[in-house]
Amino acid sequence: MKKLLLTLVLLCVTGLLLGGLTLLYHLPLDTRDRSPQQPLPFSHLQHAGDLQIDCRFCHRHAETGPVAGVPDLDLCLSCHRHIATDKPTIQQLAGYWDRQEPVPWVRLHQLPDHVYFPHHLHLRAQVECSYCHGQVENMAQMQRIASLKMGWCLNCHRQNQASIDCWACHM
Repeated sequence: MKKLLLTLVLLCVTGLLLGGLTLLYHLPLDTRDRSPQQPLPFSHLQHAGDLQIDCRFCHRHAETGPVAGVPDLDLCLSCHRHIATDKPTIQQLAGYWDRQEPVPWVRLHQLPDHVYFPHHLHLRAQVECSYCHGQVENMAQMQRIASLKMGWCLNCHRQNQASIDCWACHM
């Protein structure tokens, strides 16, 4: 009788554990807005689309580091000290510079701390930015397109014959 009870308890605990892991696998990483309001309106439609500025001009760390990064004010103002200076948005941007404050951009793509995602390796493998970030050149306001859940990443790795070894992405 004790063996039967112990077996049932172990089966229930195992089932709950597997159910919890399955739920975590399928739940989104977060429930944040997929297109949050930013402190300043920045149009990728205008910059990447109309002006055809390459992603890596502004996101300079994409080729060398784990995070593509948000451009600093100095980079923005390298153009906007001379271009569209009469527009209120550019004046707000310059105000951050004058106050020596960073623009408090709302991060759109965020992975858990235990996930290692090196942009530079994906660029080296010729993965287009649009695969994960969508057609940003058509977005007046950025939106998160990819779920960035583990299953989504694994499907991409399988389709592109990239490593699916756990240690490739989990540190």
